Amino acid sequence: MKKTLLIFSLLLTMPMVAQKHYPAFKAGEWLKFRIHYGFLNASYATLQLTSDTIDSIPVYHVVGRGKTTGFASIFFKVDDTYESYFGRHDGKPYRFIRKINEGGYTKDIEIDFHYDQEKAILKDNKNGKQFDIPVQDDIQDLLSASYFLRNRYKLDEFKKGQSIDLDMLYDDDGVFRFKLKYLGKEVIRTKFGKVECLKFRPLVQSGRVFKEQESLTLWVSNDLNKIPIRIKADLAVGSLKADLDGYNGLRNQFKIIMKKK
Repeated sequence: MKKTLLIFSLLLTMPMVAQKHYPAFKAGEWLKFRIHYGFLNASYATLQLTSDTIDSIPVYHVVGRGKTTGFASIFFKVDDTYESYFGRHDGKPYRFIRKINEGGYTKDIEIDFHYDQEKAILKDNKNGKQFDIPVQDDIQDLLSASYFLRNRYKLDEFKKGQSIDLDMLYDDDGVFRFKLKYLGKEVIRTKFGKVECLKFRPLVQSGRVFKEQESLTLWVSNDLNKIPIRIKADLAVGSLKADLDGYNGLRNQFKIIMKKK
């Protein structure tokens, strides 16, 4: 349960094939996900996108929140908030915030990106520490990566088995190389009906949380939105599944093959 929101965050990084001339999102987009751990309805997570400015730079502000609910919260309480401010025009992150409480394990991290100095300043508010981390213009944070990729890539540029690499900064873990492999199309059943999806597999670190390097499977809608629809993960202990449970404010039509009766 402690890693539920980390896994959910990985879900956010995978939409990647919208046409450049058709933006995949707009301010006001709201997504809700239901996360199951084994047979338990473990938690809910939401993503809310709004417009804002940082130092006169027009940005999008996305807030991701996740909490355990019901029976699962008796065993392990999670209350996590992730925030990202990224450029409306260039998609680059300018500020990232992570405040989590997972069964008493807490973090309070803020990262400000200074591209003119080729560094990011990380503030660990919990421990009163500050670090400078070297970064380049192509860096992304855990949340901004999703929105950046949703607008960047075209489906006809990818074939089954093809991968994309992305440099990502994840608080005090530093910069790491995130790799995502395209597996093809698949129609899956959802609470909204049948949805044609693009299927992906991110390569993750095995051992501590996941059973193997390729333990995650991800699905996104094969339309102009490229919103996350489902994630499945085989963990070191048990399994996890997350499904889209609600949405609002999509920029484009959500394509459903057959609405559920």
